[in-house]
Amino acid sequence: MMYRIAVCDDNPADRAYVAALIERWGRAAGMGVTVERYPSAESFLFAYEEDPSFDVLCLDIEMGEISGVELAKKLRRLGAGLQIVFVTGYMEYIAEGYDVEALHYLVKPVTEEKMSAVLNRAAERLKTREHTLLLTLPDGAVRLPLYEIRYLDVLKNYVTIHGEEDYSVKRTLNDLAGELDDSFYRIHRSYIVNLRFIRKISKTEVTLKDGTALPLSRKMYEGLNQALIHYF
Repeated sequence: MMYRIAVCDDNPADRAYVAALIERWGRAAGMGVTVERYPSAESFLFAYEEDPSFDVLCLDIEMGEISGVELAKKLRRLGAGLQIVFVTGYMEYIAEGYDVEALHYLVKPVTEEKMSAVLNRAAERLKTREHTLLLTLPDGAVRLPLYEIRYLDVLKNYVTIHGEEDYSVKRTLNDLAGELDDSFYRIHRSYIVNLRFIRKISKTEVTLKDGTALPLSRKMYEGLNQALIHYF
């Protein structure tokens, strides 16, 4: 498993030190880890809005205009499910850490042993986290369980995800396909379907349990049959 971990701290030395601890943990634990460093809450928030696929955020509290606690609250309002670890020299914010569902609160200077223990906990949580698709929308973010998604289709530059509600995002179908599991199959250049929802297939069409009819590319017919056999 590859983990994307961010370190957000306005002190360059602390930022580098925490990043080094994370990298050592990854090597020792045999984990694939990418570590990204951010000097402010604003810089991390900008990166998150561009690509929210972070797994863990190691976050200082006393920073510039936006504190670590304020950033954590903003992230939770956006629906962020990443693990937040506060790494700070100030004890008085512990209660606020619980308010934003922080995984842990580490007091500087952080030892390698304590950081490793917390990252092990984060990894365990991430393994058991329900498989979801995180969608960034103009008015916030939605974490959509994969089992709710019936199918996805693309029109021009927008993909619509059809579940209990429909959501459209400006992303490519290939991009979203990489975040789905093996219960999904591409049946057409413009459609991906959840195998769980298929009622029947013909040479040119897939019919879902709710009666929705989707086009099936002829070259995808045999592959879809095999996918259904192996899946069920």
